[in-house]
Amino acid sequence: MDQRTDAFEARRREFAAFLRSRRERLAPSEVGLPEGFRRRTPGLRREELAMLAGVGTTWYTWLEQGRDVRPSAQVLNALADALRLDEAERQHLFTLNNRQAPQAVSSAPECVDEPLQRMLANLTHQPAYVLGRRWDVLAWNRAADVLFGGYDTLDRDERNIMHRLFADPAHRRLLVDWESVARVSLAMFRADSARYAGDPDFERLITLLKQASNEFRDWWQRHEVISPLSGIKRIDHPAKGRMSFEHTGLTLTNRPEMKLIVYTPLDDDDTNRKLAELLA
Repeated sequence: MDQRTDAFEARRREFAAFLRSRRERLAPSEVGLPEGFRRRTPGLRREELAMLAGVGTTWYTWLEQGRDVRPSAQVLNALADALRLDEAERQHLFTLNNRQAPQAVSSAPECVDEPLQRMLANLTHQPAYVLGRRWDVLAWNRAADVLFGGYDTLDRDERNIMHRLFADPAHRRLLVDWESVARVSLAMFRADSARYAGDPDFERLITLLKQASNEFRDWWQRHEVISPLSGIKRIDHPAKGRMSFEHTGLTLTNRPEMKLIVYTPLDDDDTNRKLAELLA
């Protein structure tokens, strides 16, 4: 038996045990079923859970026995709902089946918590900011403020990365390689925004950018998408001239709709000295 088969069987056994443990912790009263008599084991019976999930009892039993049964994403969602799983448990259920759990789409107000705020403040020589689901800049450190300029003077739309790229002439002049940066950024934004298709706030921003920028309007129609990339960003700062940074985007584990973007100054163009002078 090869290593890949071993791993597959181990996942099946873990999945079976996880299903059983979550079924046994669920009281009939929690799902609107009578307690009944002669329950020799805790929790729901297999046939009760199968009924709640809309699957056959025999087929569900095979899952708990660790047989080679491969449920679809739709069935996994139904099982997660029937078992009253939280988000971490739902993700675990999907991971054990080599599937990606659909992420919940939130429209709640976004808030950057205090530990992240403190981490930003301590990145004293690395410009950094936090992006929200719509690529609004939600928080930033002083280094980002002196490099890119005046976030606290901008309203929400103006603090949006796509708005700054396509509708802010001063920000556009900062970027030495504006066209390549803008094209790549738009393709990454389009990939991110797919989860929020039809969201009024996204639609309003996209309409605004189409009106403000011919490039945005033309490139948006091409439907290009790419995965997030790191790379080099060259800045032509009005006070210090050419500066070079390596930028990296990090998804936050506890807030996957947010990203931490960090710019690390490079030796090129005497960037470290120039940034230190801006911060002095």
